Amino acid sequence: MNNVHDMGGQQGYGAIPIEKDEPVFHEEWEARAMALTLAMAAWGKWNIDASRHAREKLSPRDYLNFTYYERWIAALADLMAETGLVTVEELASGKADPGKPKETPPLKPEMVSPILRKGGPSERAIESAPRFSPGQRVRTSRASPKGHTRLPFYARGRTGEVLLLHGAHVLPDSNAHFRGESPQHLYAVRFSARELWGPEAAAKDSVTLDLWESYLEPA
Repeated sequence: MNNVHDMGGQQGYGAIPIEKDEPVFHEEWEARAMALTLAMAAWGKWNIDASRHAREKLSPRDYLNFTYYERWIAALADLMAETGLVTVEELASGKADPGKPKETPPLKPEMVSPILRKGGPSERAIESAPRFSPGQRVRTSRASPKGHTRLPFYARGRTGEVLLLHGAHVLPDSNAHFRGESPQHLYAVRFSARELWGPEAAAKDSVTLDLWESYLEPA
């Protein structure tokens, strides 16, 4: 979707700070935010793409003012309320409704490490042959979907070269909206910096994006 989160290549936001020896978490609560997000996902009420889309749907004001993990918590609260895991009143008070039955959490401490080691593989087997092959020139779609997509705004309507095929993977555009996994072939596509940013970009620079087949057409 076109929203403030898709700001790749935009100007005026200042330099990106590079922190030497940056820690995994800057504050203790950030680790708790990540743990809480993983624990609540174990209920199976949403998937990783829906979780990403929830962060995209934050208001531009909140998205720009929140830190990275503040966005996680805000999006998690939205998902929990939308799926009935909590009520807005419970979120506002910080206390569980005493009238509701206590549920048994689906994630127990001994289950955490095996689940994290397993990760979330998205590769799937499909019967259709890949439409494109390495070395082929392709052009990206110009579409501006209202929902989730992994095609950045700055790369729409641009021409690049297929570098390799990753196999078939779950299509986030469908999975984020609970319309099924709809796996498609996924390609690494290289674009010259000048194709994306114009003649002022460095001649030798390039950007490589992982793009699903429906984003592409022969160039």
